[in-house]
Amino acid sequence: MPDTNSPNAALKADPRLRTYFADEAERRAVTQAMFNQAAAGYDRAENLTALGSGSWYRRDVLRRNGLKAGMTILDIAAGTGLVAVEAQSLIGPQGRLLALDPSPGMLAELASKLKVETIEAYAEAIPLPDDHVDFISMGYALRHVGDIDQAFAEYLRVLRPGGRVCIMEISRPKSRIGQSMMRFHIGVVVPFLARLTGSLADVKLLWEYYGDTIDAAIEPALILDGLRRAGFVDVECSVSLGVFREYLGRKP
Repeated sequence: MPDTNSPNAALKADPRLRTYFADEAERRAVTQAMFNQAAAGYDRAENLTALGSGSWYRRDVLRRNGLKAGMTILDIAAGTGLVAVEAQSLIGPQGRLLALDPSPGMLAELASKLKVETIEAYAEAIPLPDDHVDFISMGYALRHVGDIDQAFAEYLRVLRPGGRVCIMEISRPKSRIGQSMMRFHIGVVVPFLARLTGSLADVKLLWEYYGDTIDAAIEPALILDGLRRAGFVDVECSVSLGVFREYLGRKP
């Protein structure tokens, strides 16, 4: 299991995670396999879940936080392109879209529906030059990062001066009732609907893992501290409907 005693870990110590992996190397292998296997049915399951909050929300988040026509954007943990599709609609034909993800299965799904430059890599080691992009987005994937300090340092490095990072994430509801309802929806309702609509069975395991990582995710204050340690300024977090968070920062 990742070193959850480290301030750099994206996940806290949680016995449920030991059912998936024992250390960081195994975490990378296991999660890549889960995402590869679920790639074909991912978009359908995401639509059923609605915890990605919908294309309208993703597009509005990017627009409100400064993504404009002609910009170069790097979408990290791009998956099947749920955020990248909205980014492309905002940057237009004069912009440049790069999509990074460690799962070749997810990137193949993305490339099948969108013209994009794909990069198979992890957030902690981005194979791009310094000062290369205007904007970095990350949609609901910070929980899958092994070392947030290393990742945030990379974000700062590849951004141009004045560039912005926008991390969308799902957080635990504050109430126990809210937490139980979210877990029931992700772990029971969505897999059931996915079976009825013909989604792949492999999506079920990934959605169970999603529910466990939401519970085990580090507190928002630690994410904000990590952005500041990396050197970002104007760091802030906004919350919608109690669970959808936007972590923001700017490179000086």
